Amino acid sequence: MYPESASAGIPREGLIFVISAPSGAGKTSILHKILELHPELVFSISVTTRQPRDNERDGVDYYFVNDRVFDEYIKKGDFIEWAEVHSSRYGTLRSPVEQALKHGHSVIMDTDTVGACNIKKRYPDAVLIFITTPSPDVLIERLKRRDTESLERLQRRLSAVPKEMARMKDYDYIVINDLLEAAVSRLHSIIEAEKLKSGRTMPSLSEWRKYLGRK
Repeated sequence: MYPESASAGIPREGLIFVISAPSGAGKTSILHKILELHPELVFSISVTTRQPRDNERDGVDYYFVNDRVFDEYIKKGDFIEWAEVHSSRYGTLRSPVEQALKHGHSVIMDTDTVGACNIKKRYPDAVLIFITTPSPDVLIERLKRRDTESLERLQRRLSAVPKEMARMKDYDYIVINDLLEAAVSRLHSIIEAEKLKSGRTMPSLSEWRKYLGRK
């Protein structure tokens, strides 16, 4: 059950934040810290056909499904968007996102660049944020150090980087992850600024409206 916002008893639709990054940019680490800072955000858990890594949990990091189940989601129109990335498929479920927005909760999503652009088409007010490293060398070093990929998968991820970086221009914000805490602080500032812009952290102005209405 979602609480209602206090604007004349009518829930105010929430914001959508979409986070993308090339593999190795540190997106997951940043997201975990941001969700600690912003427990009010609803994290949209993606569905994927890839195998979980050792530190990933089903229903927390992703919903891990087989191809048959993923095809059923597509057939029923359950995805806002889906795409094939690095030989696995990823999708964003429509129902939990729209439920959260309807009840005034802001949603943060983790998608690839294709998915982010598709979400922007469906939700023009979505805020797209791209995370990257200070240089290609740093990205390559982080990917190698991660040691969670076979050589073939590592090369596949690296080959996708130029195309992902080329889409950076379509994003509203770019966050450089040079130091983790600094990158988290930058993303936190973006979220706070967007909330202020939309009036979601402003106090009620009803008393001022009454006052001005009498003048």
